Amino acid sequence: MVSVNEFPIATANEIPGFKIIETKGFVYGLTVRSRGVGGQVSAGLRSLVGGEIKEYVSMMEDSRDEALERLIEHAKQLGGNAIVAVRFDSNDISNVMQEILAYGTAVVVEKEE
Repeated sequence: MVSVNEFPIATANEIPGFKIIETKGFVYGLTVRSRGVGGQVSAGLRSLVGGEIKEYVSMMEDSRDEALERLIEHAKQLGGNAIVAVRFDSNDISNVMQEILAYGTAVVVEKEE
């Protein structure tokens, strides 16, 4: 995974310590994931007794990481070296599939002196 020092990312419209010198445009990263049959069974059993469903937490964490990596790659393709106004969106596609979308604005930044 790319570190924030290598590729600054912010949910705000600016990044402290950096000056935006060019806006490259809208970027996104998308993934769709499905929990395997074994995970669905164990998650279903866990849902009967209540509490956190670790199988789905793990799946969502992996999905967000993948969407974020794809977001960074899209920004790099446009010539950006940072992303501002980053957001995540999530939707069910079916009972067993989840879509995760990461989006924001690719920009070119330089360190402030």
